Amino acid sequence: MLWMISLTCIRIMMQGQYSGIRTKESCEHNSRGVEIFSKCWFPENRRMRAIVCLCHGYGDTCTFFLDGVARKIASAGYGVFALDYPGFGLSEGLHGYIPSFDTLVDDVAEHFSKVKGNPEYRGLPSFLFGQSMGGAVALKVHFKQPNEWNGAILVAPMCKIADDVVPPWPIQQLLIFMAKLLPKEKLVPQKDLAELAFKEKKKQEQCSFNVIAYKDKPRLRTALEMLRTTQEIERRLEEVSLPLIILHGEADMVTDPAVSKALYEKAKSQDKKLCLYKGAYHAILEGEPDQTIFQVLDDIISWLDQHSTKEGISL
Repeated sequence: MLWMISLTCIRIMMQGQYSGIRTKESCEHNSRGVEIFSKCWFPENRRMRAIVCLCHGYGDTCTFFLDGVARKIASAGYGVFALDYPGFGLSEGLHGYIPSFDTLVDDVAEHFSKVKGNPEYRGLPSFLFGQSMGGAVALKVHFKQPNEWNGAILVAPMCKIADDVVPPWPIQQLLIFMAKLLPKEKLVPQKDLAELAFKEKKKQEQCSFNVIAYKDKPRLRTALEMLRTTQEIERRLEEVSLPLIILHGEADMVTDPAVSKALYEKAKSQDKKLCLYKGAYHAILEGEPDQTIFQVLDDIISWLDQHSTKEGISL
């Protein structure tokens, strides 16, 4: 009941800021039989220019901070679609548990393929949007479907976890061994990520209202899967080929902005853009001063406008 009250309060605040937006929530079983919670946002009484498929971060869901982000993008004429990964938010599964990052990516790709296959949206450009761990998800979806997307928006993408956050090498080896025996246990030492990610402490405190977000220590298998995934992505930067915009805080202490720079340099995409925000932390869409947040959102929407068709569909 508490989470419903919290989400209702957030919803009221967001609706007041961005009017003319219609939303839809649903719970459906995917091909693996896992119940997935999803949400979408539509502009009302105007043409939809493109669809944006949103991948949330590790400590987030598609119903809290990202609700405001989605409403802002929808208010600019875009359909925004998101889901909670299995084990996250309101989707089925052990909370915060990722037994296989590849399976998670398969679930995301399957869900967004259904969205794109909807006859109502056929012919519209489609874009991946990944924030933090969601950036890794978006890149892995791109690797899986290299020719099926018109571009990607990567916000502080988890291409490499910052060295200060990753446990020392001897502890990593111990955790890898223990993950085989106790994969679901919450035994990974971790600094307070919200403390590292949010510059504005009042906005950090708002995280406590998102009672369905995972805030505990990482489970052993989850931590191992995320580490392996970042190592894989760092090896495959040259394979990124779609148009992309990368947005990263220069003072990010959670995901390494140097790897975002490397992604920009190594990606074979002919159409690519890197936006770095001086002094900004990891949560550039939630935890910065309003001026920075609005600048990031304006940069995203400007890029979408440049890469979307002028024609659309009325809803």
